Amino acid sequence: MFRKLDSETKKRLPPGQHLTERFPVLHYGPVPQLDLENWTFRVWGEVEKPLLLTWDEFNALPRTKLHMDIHCVTTWSKLDTNWEGVSLKTLRELGLVVPKPGARFVIQHAEFGYTANLPLAVMDADNFLLATHYEGQPISLEHGAPLRGICGAIPGRDDLKDVYFWKGAKWLRGLEFSQTDVPGFWERAGYHNEGDVWLEQRYARGF
Repeated sequence: MFRKLDSETKKRLPPGQHLTERFPVLHYGPVPQLDLENWTFRVWGEVEKPLLLTWDEFNALPRTKLHMDIHCVTTWSKLDTNWEGVSLKTLRELGLVVPKPGARFVIQHAEFGYTANLPLAVMDADNFLLATHYEGQPISLEHGAPLRGICGAIPGRDDLKDVYFWKGAKWLRGLEFSQTDVPGFWERAGYHNEGDVWLEQRYARGF
């Protein structure tokens, strides 16, 4: 049975999406083994100096909490989800990440060589997070533990660009800052390079 949507909920639901109470597990390839003793997080490319953090060092960084709606390209949406982690804005404010003037894009690098690309302006906004927790608990391995990129819609914030869920990489291990855009795994497979949920940018032309 379908849930009847009130007018406010309808406003928060992008075109072509349907609500779910579940949190579907979707990814390509195997789930990696979790080894926090040897886990590292790197930042490199068009930054003033590279950054390398252990899990303990990353976990000690100031935390940010976000309440967001998330939308998957496979047409499910989940409203009012709660996340916690480290924002790129925090890394910049601490001076740990200083992009060079020419930096315009960020490529998320994850396990098994998986990548996801976004403009720096999107990742530097209030609705992007390097997330470690979901609904008050550490993210499960199937959902990307110990770290994943998250971009969603903050209710009431129409000034923020919202992109489909694939634009945040699971099992995140590093960020590469770049002057030029580099399509990620799913973009090379035919998904739209921008992935704006309100414009229904699901697939590239010709797919």
